[in-house]
Amino acid sequence: MIIHALKDVIGTEREVTGPEWTSRRLVLAADRAGFSVNDTVVRAGAELEMWYANHVEAVYVLEGRGEVTDHETGAVHPLEPGVLYLADAHQRHTLRTHTEFRAVCVFDPPLTGREVHDERGAFPPPAG
Repeated sequence: MIIHALKDVIGTEREVTGPEWTSRRLVLAADRAGFSVNDTVVRAGAELEMWYANHVEAVYVLEGRGEVTDHETGAVHPLEPGVLYLADAHQRHTLRTHTEFRAVCVFDPPLTGREVHDERGAFPPPAG
């Protein structure tokens, strides 16, 4: 059994920060679970265009309010605590936060831990 406490991840190499977000990577590829889990905080007023071309992502909102826009359909979905969205077909999407926003993000294939979004909003393909 593996135990990772958020308080023990903050301030370590498992905490990765971008201009508008901080991702605390609780489960990584090295944990050999077949997926990764991040506790992610996004600042209020952020607008993040993302396209996980190499990953499937589930986002479960814990705190805050925002919206996600599916670029394929144009649909805008409100986000609040208790709502999950799943980018299951590598949809390009934009996350807009109205307040500070905290979510649990699950990725398949799992992240290695140091990934940051490239110019397309994607993470690099998994090694191997």
